[in-house]
Amino acid sequence: MSVAPLALYRRSLGNFSDTMSIVQRRFAVRPARYPRILWSVWLLAWALLIVAVFLRLDAGAGEMRGEWSAGFVRFTDFFTQFGLGGWYLIPAALCLVAANLTDWRGLSRDGRMLVYNWTCFAFLVLCAVGLSGLAVNVLKYGIGRARPLYFDSFGVLSLHPFAMDARFAGFPSGHATTMGAVFGILLLLFPRRWYLALAVTACIASTRVFVGAHYPSDTVAGFGLGLAFAVVSGLVFARLGFIFGRSGSKLPMPKRTFRLWWSDPPNVRISMAGQSHAAEEKTEDRQ
Repeated sequence: MSVAPLALYRRSLGNFSDTMSIVQRRFAVRPARYPRILWSVWLLAWALLIVAVFLRLDAGAGEMRGEWSAGFVRFTDFFTQFGLGGWYLIPAALCLVAANLTDWRGLSRDGRMLVYNWTCFAFLVLCAVGLSGLAVNVLKYGIGRARPLYFDSFGVLSLHPFAMDARFAGFPSGHATTMGAVFGILLLLFPRRWYLALAVTACIASTRVFVGAHYPSDTVAGFGLGLAFAVVSGLVFARLGFIFGRSGSKLPMPKRTFRLWWSDPPNVRISMAGQSHAAEEKTEDRQ
């Protein structure tokens, strides 16, 4: 049975209004208490790493441009595509659209919990990847560093601020920023497997060097930028009670009720998920 466009529109508007009211209410009743992260120390370490990589590796990367074997370049060119933000933003946006059009009140308790978790996850991806993507585009065109493809003509450090030319949009790397945001999301969701997430995302980010699109310092700068956006997004989500619980001294930790799939038998998962979620919601609204 099809749903009338007007009814669908009203449902979408109602779901959006309910979500905004929840966000506003939780921001109002929850004080801004965030973990004591030494941001200045991490920022200094990130800046020093960028400078060190620039001094030690960038010139060599510019000289090596075009010297890699054709097979290796094709290999890295394939994997560098996974650094495009569309791989993550488009599915997340479609997930939010689907959730916004869903009749939540018609779902079972466990179905509602599953859709809720997927909605929060998609919103986290949009915030971390999307906002960092906007920031890196402003930075890279504002700084205007020439790419390694033009190393012979411009050298390792040639700046053309606001030239609005893709040739001068090297620092930071947009692909690496996306990978840094993806790593940050995986770090928050799976903290015990952070080294696997770092290995995969850092390798994909480094492919930008081998295809001649960025210097090593560009990728380090972008990766750190994306990671910072993901962590900040996680902190805000923890304050709202979405996905994460708040912690006074560590990064946000995923709630026990956050699952994107069900592993328990149906008769067990309905009662456990529903009771845990209800208890958490009551606790959150009181905080």
